[in-house]
Amino acid sequence: MNILLWHVHGSWTTSFVHGRHRYLIPTTPDRGPYGLGRARTYTWPDSAAEVDPEQLRTADVDVVILQRPEELDLAEQWLGRRPGRDLPAVYVEHNTPKDGQVPDSRHPMADRDDLLVAHVTAFNELFWDTGTTRTTVVDHGIVAPTPTWTGELSRLAVVINEPVRRWRVTGTDLLPRFAEIAPLDVFGMKVAGLAEHLGLPTDRLTSHDDVPQHRMHAELARRRAYLHLCRWTSLGLSLIEAMAMGMPVVALATTEAVTAVPPGAGALSTRVDTLLEAAARFVADPLRARTAGVEARTAAAERYGLDRFLTDWDRLLEEEVCG
Repeated sequence: MNILLWHVHGSWTTSFVHGRHRYLIPTTPDRGPYGLGRARTYTWPDSAAEVDPEQLRTADVDVVILQRPEELDLAEQWLGRRPGRDLPAVYVEHNTPKDGQVPDSRHPMADRDDLLVAHVTAFNELFWDTGTTRTTVVDHGIVAPTPTWTGELSRLAVVINEPVRRWRVTGTDLLPRFAEIAPLDVFGMKVAGLAEHLGLPTDRLTSHDDVPQHRMHAELARRRAYLHLCRWTSLGLSLIEAMAMGMPVVALATTEAVTAVPPGAGALSTRVDTLLEAAARFVADPLRARTAGVEARTAAAERYGLDRFLTDWDRLLEEEVCG
């Protein structure tokens, strides 16, 4: 199939474009939010092709993947065809509700008969009110990272994008408590200066700003354990990637993490003190960390493998396009 989709979420899109289709990625000269083009910090196959919006008018497109409400009108403007009416459309919802009305949050695509909403977690499907719009869940799948856990550094790894702006959402306020257990390495976008913002010395928190994915994975694998302190976000692919490398996980028992992290893969709790104790045990006992990491790796492979993800999407796309 020829699939039109925007580059919005790098990790998810990386998995999606590893399928057997042709992926048309809108690209504008400014590489702005609606024309970002191919990823520069992820590895994508050649089947993900950049396309000028002006070319879409005559492009052969079988289905449109929408990920933001405004893309519905933008796709019609660029294609000259209405997604959901003139060609099939699937709206992928990556996020938990954010308007403060949980659990009564109305989805922007609620009560529509012209598209399907595909949630990336069952938690998201449960908490979004989509009215009469058809919904389904396609669980995440990842391109398995090449590095495997060694854990030779008695440090804790965290991956957060925009930790200052998102603050309590991503559990940034909890980081100083874990920095007392072991030094933290924080990877992600806009993490520079985080130690100063938190009032921590740089030897207790080191920022690694916007590191390419393959380098980040190599560095994560050297840390003793992975911290996932998000209070209210969709399931982060960095968590699954860490598990796939064999990293033990210390995570808040919130949103989809409850089902993603099995008991033997580390520690899962809403009590921060419990997580602090678990982190301290992993730092002090590499063998304990290794044992939990093996469980984490097995769980990630069984539930979040790339083949399963792509097979689920192939089935869904065939149903929608043929329908």
